[in-house]
Amino acid sequence: MAFEGLTQRLQDTMAKLRRKPKVTEADLNETMRDIRLALLEADVNFKVVKDFVKQVRTRAAGAEVLKGLNPAQQIVKIVNEELTKMMGEEAVDLNKSEKIPTIIMMAGLQGAGKTTTAGKLALKLKNDQNARPMFIAADIYRPAAIDQLEQVAESIDVPVFQLGTDVDPVEIVRQGLEQARDQHNDYVIIDTAGRLQIDEKLMDELANIKKLADPDEILLVVDAMTGQNAVETAQGFNDKLDITGVVLTKLDGDTRGGAALSIRAVTGKPIKFVGQGEKMDDLDVFHPDRMASRILGMGDMLTLIEKAQKDFDEEQAQKTVEKMRENSFDFNDFLDQMSQVQKMGSMEDIMKMIPGMANNPALKNANIDPKDMEHIKAIVYSMTPEERENPDVLNPSRRRRLAAGAGRPVVEVNRMIKQFNQMKKMMKQVSNGNMSGMENLMGGNMPGGGSKLSGLAMKRMSRQMKKNKKKRMKKNKKRR
Repeated sequence: MAFEGLTQRLQDTMAKLRRKPKVTEADLNETMRDIRLALLEADVNFKVVKDFVKQVRTRAAGAEVLKGLNPAQQIVKIVNEELTKMMGEEAVDLNKSEKIPTIIMMAGLQGAGKTTTAGKLALKLKNDQNARPMFIAADIYRPAAIDQLEQVAESIDVPVFQLGTDVDPVEIVRQGLEQARDQHNDYVIIDTAGRLQIDEKLMDELANIKKLADPDEILLVVDAMTGQNAVETAQGFNDKLDITGVVLTKLDGDTRGGAALSIRAVTGKPIKFVGQGEKMDDLDVFHPDRMASRILGMGDMLTLIEKAQKDFDEEQAQKTVEKMRENSFDFNDFLDQMSQVQKMGSMEDIMKMIPGMANNPALKNANIDPKDMEHIKAIVYSMTPEERENPDVLNPSRRRRLAAGAGRPVVEVNRMIKQFNQMKKMMKQVSNGNMSGMENLMGGNMPGGGSKLSGLAMKRMSRQMKKNKKKRMKKNKKRR
C-alpha cells in the first residue's frame, strides 16, 4: 500500500503517546514534531504539512484535551479528523448530465495510466449503474494508443469510436459525440493525448476539445508514484483546464503517498477515484475518512464490507452461516470460502482493513505469503471426501498421508487443522450472536484504547450495511 512508511511512522508516534499516563505540553510538542517529520518524509507538500500541524496543535493544546479524560485518544481522534479534512472530508460523486450522454474527458501525462483508467471507469459504470458507455479515441500521437484503447475496450465489451491517426482530435470528438447521441450511450469517455510534460501544444488541443465537448467531468489521471511531481502536474492541468477531479493511479505501488494527501489541499479539486491494482475492476471510489483511518491503523471496515458484498455469493454465504450455526462447517465449505476471500485481494490487505489488526504485532511479524493459501488448498485437495466432510477422522496416520500427498511437512498439516478448528469455533460463536470476542479485538486494539472510536465505526458500519441493502433491493426491483 502507498502509505506503508507514513502509516508505520504515525502509528509508532501514536503508540508512544498512548503509553504515557498523562500528556504534557512537552509530549504534545514531541508528537507534533514526529507527525511533521512523518508527513514530510512521505512527500506531503510543505505548506500543507505546516497548516496541518498548526491545526492539530491548536485543537489539541486546549486544556479540555490535555487535562481531560484519556487525552492521547482525543489527540488521535483530532489527527484522524484533520487528515480526513486535508483529503477532502467525504467522497465526491461523478458529475452527471441531466440528458445523455454524460461526457467524461480523461487528461494526464504519458505513463500515468490514462487509457487503462478509462477502461476501469467504463467497467465500473457498467457494473454499478448498468450503463452503456462508449470510448472516443482522441490520442492520435502516441504509438499504438488507439490499439491499446481497443484492446481495453474489447476486454470489457465497450464500443470505441475512432477515425485513425490522420484526423484532427477535435473533429474525432465531434463525430464521436454525434454517434454516441444517435446510439443513446449513457456515458462518453474521451481518451485524450498526453505528453511527457505539460506544454502549450497539448494544452491548446485539450482546451479546444473541452470547448467543443463541454464535458461534465474533466478527470486528471495522476501517477501516485511521482510524489510531488503529481501535485505540480495537477496544479498545471487545473490552471489550464479547470479540472473537476483527480484519479490517483498506482496507489498500490512503492510510493510514499504524499501526493494523495497534498492534491486536494493544493488544487482544491477532489480525488474521485484511486487505482490499486492491474485488474480492470481495481478502481475504487476515494473515501477520505476511510483512507485517514487506514493511515492511522484504525482499519477500514466499510470498504471491507463493500468488497465482500461485491465478491461474495450471497446465497452461498447464507448457506455457510447456517452450517456454522449447526456446527457442520467442513473442509468443502472452507475451500469455497478461501476462493471467495482470494477474489477480494491479498490476505494482508484484507487484515489491515479490520480495526486493530493493522496495529497487531502478530500481523506485523507475520509474512502473509499468497503461496501459503495454495499450500493449504493442496492439503485439503489431498483429503478423501470422508475426511473433508468429517475432519474429526483425521488421525495421525491420515495426517502423515496428507503431508505426503501435498508435499508439505506434517507439522504444517497439524497447524492448518488446528487453525481450522479454532476458526470453526469462532465462526460458530459469531453466527450465534456472541460478538464479545470481536468487540474486544476492535475495542482493545484501536488507537487510543478505542471504545469510543470503535463504537463509532460499528455505527457507521451498520448504517452503511443498511444503505447497501436498500440499494440492492431498489436495483432488483428495477430489474423486475
